[in-house]
Amino acid sequence: MIDFLRGKVAHLESEYVVLDVRDVGYRVFTPNPYALAKSETAIELYIYHHVREDAILLFGFATRDEQALFRKLLEVSGIGPKVALGVLAGGKPERVVAAIQQEDVNFLTKLPGIGRKTAQRMILDLKDKLGGFDSAWSSTGDILTAPLPVTVKDAGGSAWSEAREALGGLGYRDAELDRAWLAMKDEVSGFESADVLIKKALQKLFQG
Repeated sequence: MIDFLRGKVAHLESEYVVLDVRDVGYRVFTPNPYALAKSETAIELYIYHHVREDAILLFGFATRDEQALFRKLLEVSGIGPKVALGVLAGGKPERVVAAIQQEDVNFLTKLPGIGRKTAQRMILDLKDKLGGFDSAWSSTGDILTAPLPVTVKDAGGSAWSEAREALGGLGYRDAELDRAWLAMKDEVSGFESADVLIKKALQKLFQG
């Protein structure tokens, strides 16, 4: 089984990247493809190798934490790879774990593909199985106090402010972020989380 792949991003789509590994292109489904900009620098993705009767699919993650949580989510009845990928696209691993630990059904149902019954199953099936994640994040003080996504109404909205700060941490300049917001603001409904806005902004930034 494939555990990780290291190579250059040769192509991007809304759901996957094509990773060039020694002149072989691997299609890898990933939570936020546009966060993995095409460049000459090789990146590393941690892989979940999914095999079924009609397809062999690769799901890739930037961190071991995402890879591990993805595997845990697949243990929940009713959650397949595409839904689990949507969960990680909609919330950072520590936020998802915090919501499960806190039995926060309202937060979980805001994640793509998660209804109330599935959220309840996530809590029932996983609440006592996430001890490893607790120990990994508790030292940073982030795990149970991490803020949950909020909505944005305009350019000064809290979600965009959070997204802008995170993108600034990645090295993007204020002028670039202003242009990204102008390009995307008409596509914003007002109910996106900061994580979704980051993905939209990265897409605009990548397109130039």
